[in-house]
Amino acid sequence: MAKERKEKKEKKAEKAQKVVAADSDMEVDAPAKIVDVSPIAAPMAADKLTKKLLKTVKKAAKAKHVKRGVKEVVKGLRKGEKGLVLIAGDISPIDVISHVPVLCEENDVPYVFLPSKEDLGTAGSTKRPTSCVMVVLGGKKKDMDGAKDYKELYDECFSKVKEMDEAITYSN
Repeated sequence: MAKERKEKKEKKAEKAQKVVAADSDMEVDAPAKIVDVSPIAAPMAADKLTKKLLKTVKKAAKAKHVKRGVKEVVKGLRKGEKGLVLIAGDISPIDVISHVPVLCEENDVPYVFLPSKEDLGTAGSTKRPTSCVMVVLGGKKKDMDGAKDYKELYDECFSKVKEMDEAITYSN
């Protein structure tokens, strides 16, 4: 039994060495994280905007001003809540979230796609990957005291995402 474990560990170590060797042969400019993004994921946030959006979600989650997951986000949109919707672009199957952009457009709520569901889940203070998040400024009770920590960042992100949404809408 102990011999089998030792052999498994050795094989695992050999595989890890092969992966490291293969990675060292790659170009230096290759991205650190390769994410398979859906073809309908537009507008996609740039790297700099993605960082700001994730920072906003993190601060809003601390103030409990976020809705996590498709079910909560759709419920909020149907009730007419306003905010900023962030959708992960690497969801599979895409049918799970394909109706969310349509609801956002109907309710005039700006939305943007982010490359990674894992990053979105981490920023939203959950251990699990999250497919979409809605940041509601002030939360359910419109508590603006908790929102003062991230209001400027939220406003900046909101305006950039709104511009991106308008550019997509007018081009179609």
